[in-house]
Amino acid sequence: MKRFKNIICIVDTELKDNVALEHAVKLAENNQANLTVVEVLEKLSLDLKLIAFIDSSKDIQANIIAKHQERLEKLVAPFNKNIDIQTKVLIGIPFLEIIREVLRNENDLLIKAATNGELIDRVFGSDDMHLLRKCPCPIWLVKSDSPKRYQRILAAVDVDDFYPQEELNTRHLLNLHILEMASSLAILESADLHVVHVWDAIGESIINLVTHDIPENKVAAYVEDVRQQYEGDLDKLMHELTNNIGQDALNLIRPQRHLIKGCPRKEIPLFTENIKADLVIMGTVARTGTSGMFMGNTAESILN
Repeated sequence: MKRFKNIICIVDTELKDNVALEHAVKLAENNQANLTVVEVLEKLSLDLKLIAFIDSSKDIQANIIAKHQERLEKLVAPFNKNIDIQTKVLIGIPFLEIIREVLRNENDLLIKAATNGELIDRVFGSDDMHLLRKCPCPIWLVKSDSPKRYQRILAAVDVDDFYPQEELNTRHLLNLHILEMASSLAILESADLHVVHVWDAIGESIINLVTHDIPENKVAAYVEDVRQQYEGDLDKLMHELTNNIGQDALNLIRPQRHLIKGCPRKEIPLFTENIKADLVIMGTVARTGTSGMFMGNTAESILN
């Protein structure tokens, strides 16, 4: 099942270990996809006194670019046997240059090593968060301690129907997009695939708090009706996935379905830890917050 055609991988040639690059190469080979490996450097800013001792700051910048281009080519050389890997050095604000490159080349996947930072950086300042909020293609962030082969992949979907019809359509397409990517990676990695939806029975807590006249069995029946509705919606989604990727592909991964009662921002991280998931795939549909600042409260909470 070939899912990606034009992959971009962001690397740092000063790092000793580039797990993200290894995943990018493996995925590109499996998908027979184009792969471009990019390093982004900050624009050179020199003190005026220092410039007096050199011919030109442009010459220094050109030399730095040439040196990093050489490092890039050396980095990808061991992987060039089966696929042709393009390399490129960009100059500027990293997340802006990466997004511009994605738009220019119409990449369908961005792979990058996750940046470690303090909470204030992760939420408001890091390139990773800027990319997650603004990049037009899916992003795969790889942590430095990520295994080279994934054993368990978690796909988080949202089959809630308490949204306007237009947003329901958007969310449905997003759910399918998530599941198709998760299935493709599960086949590539020979990994277990877990599909999870976190649900809640709206009004249950209010009923329990302020009403004593309704028998407990009726409240329980209401909650069970809600659970069955979500179970049916998830079954329909999985059936549509089967139609899209084929029964043979689905038989290879045999995805496990999980309906978890509670709050997504709490339950998804807990479930991820419980099953020891190596990779989490989820989508975002921003409905709150300042445009371009927040991708959605639930998604940001889970990422943090």
